[in-house]
Amino acid sequence: MASYETSITDIKSSRIECLDGLRALAAIWVLVGHCLLLTGWKIPIVGEPDLGVDLFIMLSGFLMVFHYQLRQDKEPWQRPETWLKFWTRRYFRIAPLFYVMLFLALALGPYLYDCRIIIDDFLSRSHQAPERYLDGGLKNIVAHLTFLFGLVPNLAYRTPLPDWSLGLEMQFYAVFPAVMLLVRRLDWIRSAILVAALGCIIVFAMRLLSIHFPMPSFLPLKMQIFLCGMLLAGIVHQSQPRPILYLALALLLAALPFGGDYGLGKLLVREALVAGFFALVLYRMLPGKAGTLARAIAVTLSNRFFHLMGELSFSIYLIHLLVLQPVAAFFISQYGNELAAPLRFAIVVAVVLPTVTLLSWITYNLIEVPGQKAGRFVVQRFGRKGSAAALERTPAE
Repeated sequence: MASYETSITDIKSSRIECLDGLRALAAIWVLVGHCLLLTGWKIPIVGEPDLGVDLFIMLSGFLMVFHYQLRQDKEPWQRPETWLKFWTRRYFRIAPLFYVMLFLALALGPYLYDCRIIIDDFLSRSHQAPERYLDGGLKNIVAHLTFLFGLVPNLAYRTPLPDWSLGLEMQFYAVFPAVMLLVRRLDWIRSAILVAALGCIIVFAMRLLSIHFPMPSFLPLKMQIFLCGMLLAGIVHQSQPRPILYLALALLLAALPFGGDYGLGKLLVREALVAGFFALVLYRMLPGKAGTLARAIAVTLSNRFFHLMGELSFSIYLIHLLVLQPVAAFFISQYGNELAAPLRFAIVVAVVLPTVTLLSWITYNLIEVPGQKAGRFVVQRFGRKGSAAALERTPAE
């Protein structure tokens, strides 16, 4: 137990480097999965980009709890100003790049729609809904600028970006302080069960009312995946840890059939993602007792390449469809059936991946980093105002 508690102390004061690699893998998974879908080649599991998004969601749940624990002494969550600081940081992490990409996507909408028609016709698929590419109306723009679009089925999937998950993420941020206060009042296990049960009730009510979202952009449809990551982060900070119990509950939550059409194959992959995530976290806490495979994977995911790609993962996620659809449409229109599906996929990936990575590096440095700095500046202003208010309330000695 002593070695466990020592490693717990260490992990509270540092980042978990291999999670950068997991973010990179999630972004590459989504990109490659969409390349497979838009070039007509099928590879099991890899060709399911929604599973890559699930990995992103699990990571988000883990990291929010992890950073909450790091800041809980300086920024107690019983104080509303702490909630404001949290929401401000998350807004400036997401919004600057999203706003730029949103207006670029809307401006390119007609061109991207023509590209998608070429792809769908070639692959004998139904055309995408035109409004997803062509709706530049004020209602749609305002809903996206305020991140409320994920709450409305008709607006949840209405831009050329894969932004449905950003509306979902913002909903998670909105309820996160309340969930953590619930954890403080109860405990991790009972809180997770209660939140998941509430989500189940809402989902069943939606089905009774025939409310359908084209993508799982409404939080109850994916809250169980956020909870998986949160539970695994909860293991890290327990003085008397029960990792097997936490893992068992996370595996149970991952099996809930919400937020997508999950067959047995996808269900098993989601379970494997939870178990693999658990193994990496366990390695970080108890490196001497982790398996050789977990140790090798963790070291690989911590290297410079994966660290860089992890930093660029948000940009990669947002940008890739804007590049992929024109590239896929070009090779399809120029070469059609002259290229076998595997070769067509390989060429498209060879063009799209480095192009998207370069553009992501540019947007990361020009938009994401300044946005995060602006967020920190605003939070510091909150801090100064909060300190001044506290001094005014302090009786003179």
